[in-house]
Amino acid sequence: MTSFKEFAETCKEIEKISGTIETTRRVAELLGKVDVEELPLTTHFIMSEVFPAWSGKQLGIGTSLLYMALSRASGVSVKSIEALVRTTGDIGESSLLILKEKRKNQATFSSFFGEEPDLSISEVYERFKTASEVSGKGSQNIKVKNLQYLFNSSSPREAKYIARLALEELRVGVGEGVVRDAIAKAFSVKPEVVEHAYMVTNDLGIVAAAAKEGGAKALESLGIKLNRPIKVMLSQISPDVDAEIRSMKVAAIEWKFDGARVQIHKNGDSVTLFSRRLENVTSSLPDLVEIVRKHVKAEAAILDGEAVAVDENGKPRAFQEILKRFRRKYGVEEKAASIPIQLNLFDIMYLNGRTLIDLPLLERRKALEACVESSVDNSHSIAVAEQVLTGDLELVNKVYQAALQAGHEGVMVKKPESFYSPGKRGKNWLKKKPLMETLDLAVVGAEWGFGRRATLLGSYTVACYEPKTSRFLRMGKVGTGLSDEQLRELTDMIAPLMGEEDLGGVFAIKPELLFEIAFEEIQKSPNYDSGYALRFPRFIGIRPDKAPEEADSLQRIERVYSQQRKKL
Repeated sequence: MTSFKEFAETCKEIEKISGTIETTRRVAELLGKVDVEELPLTTHFIMSEVFPAWSGKQLGIGTSLLYMALSRASGVSVKSIEALVRTTGDIGESSLLILKEKRKNQATFSSFFGEEPDLSISEVYERFKTASEVSGKGSQNIKVKNLQYLFNSSSPREAKYIARLALEELRVGVGEGVVRDAIAKAFSVKPEVVEHAYMVTNDLGIVAAAAKEGGAKALESLGIKLNRPIKVMLSQISPDVDAEIRSMKVAAIEWKFDGARVQIHKNGDSVTLFSRRLENVTSSLPDLVEIVRKHVKAEAAILDGEAVAVDENGKPRAFQEILKRFRRKYGVEEKAASIPIQLNLFDIMYLNGRTLIDLPLLERRKALEACVESSVDNSHSIAVAEQVLTGDLELVNKVYQAALQAGHEGVMVKKPESFYSPGKRGKNWLKKKPLMETLDLAVVGAEWGFGRRATLLGSYTVACYEPKTSRFLRMGKVGTGLSDEQLRELTDMIAPLMGEEDLGGVFAIKPELLFEIAFEEIQKSPNYDSGYALRFPRFIGIRPDKAPEEADSLQRIERVYSQQRKKL
């Protein structure tokens, strides 16, 4: 077993490091020391998560439970803890200070025996796991007791990172890229081999353990597994789609549906559905499960598609309508009847025991068409999305206009020879949409409104994402475009994510929700840590189908800004 102290010391050192290379080296040293059984846990811990994102497990620990546990462990009142957190701005640092003071003022185990209790990484995980699994009457008390045990059994330094992990906010800036390169460095394998293993498993913990046990050979043996969702392949907007099509000579053109991405895992009669964020949404979509059972003829398959909410005439409804289906926990059957779904499939990643992501798009397409029996019905339908292979720009425009006329977003332009690259955004898949530019940005702050909106959060601070440092960088505030009804809904959604209020009256918000924001232009600005601001930002909608890390990156902001300047 590996001591949690080793993990805490690594985090302490990384907090002092500014460079990615040195951070990667230090993470690699940690991974090299950890027992293979604890490598998956350590890998997730260092990325500020207790469970892999695809597992669907939720820790379910909020600040109130954490403060209560710290209070019981230290004898300091919850009010005093809250006051200290307002001063330090960090529950981790506050935990360190509180427990340091406690140890100084009392005789401890170490005073008599010269050593402190030694928590292992596994023990910390097991306590978190126990806290996550309890429910019903008395569950909160069990959660608090498990957290209290961890605080009582740890040094003040360890407690700092236990408190942060409990909220899954480690604040050391280690993301997927750093961990990928650290695994390669620790176990002497090529980064591209690690990357491919991650693509097919969607779990760097599994990848780290395989690399330690068997090196490159073990990594190459990893593959896609049913009911372990992989990240979806992403597209990007091109400033000149026509030029891209000319360079391809022949492109695969498909409608870009106005719906919600869904990843389908079929194993015999068992069907599991995952959202774009890899959340298990099977119970919310029983009609979709039945459609797949009846019309996907493969024994085992993983499919990629778009679920579209339709009206009585089979026309697409607003995007928010399909999200009502994905979020539904109660009244599922009634909602299925009132908001029917059309399923449009456009890719296949796994078929009857064989991983297909390294096959060209056109070969995957043949496999998809061979195992899906289309059924067109206005209320419940399934079909393989129509695809046109062409280099004729006039024909591309006709397909594009037909998609818009049908109520969809535009078209996808795909390279026929492209592989399926989970989680990757590049020129293999491009999207052509109407010209109005929008960004998907994370909500990181909010403040109360005025007048009749005084009880509602009326203005929101939004931020882009910097993948290299895993940081959200502010770009300004948005309040325009929101009705009172929308503000009430957003206030209910965001209130549980609210942190402390700063001197300017802005509450910090845990970045879990994305807004789609329209704007007139991007401007340089020293007022925000991104270095940019939005001119005339306007709220378009929420994007609960996207993870926070899918917010538009700083690199994209810089590209859009540069493109604007070229047009002037």
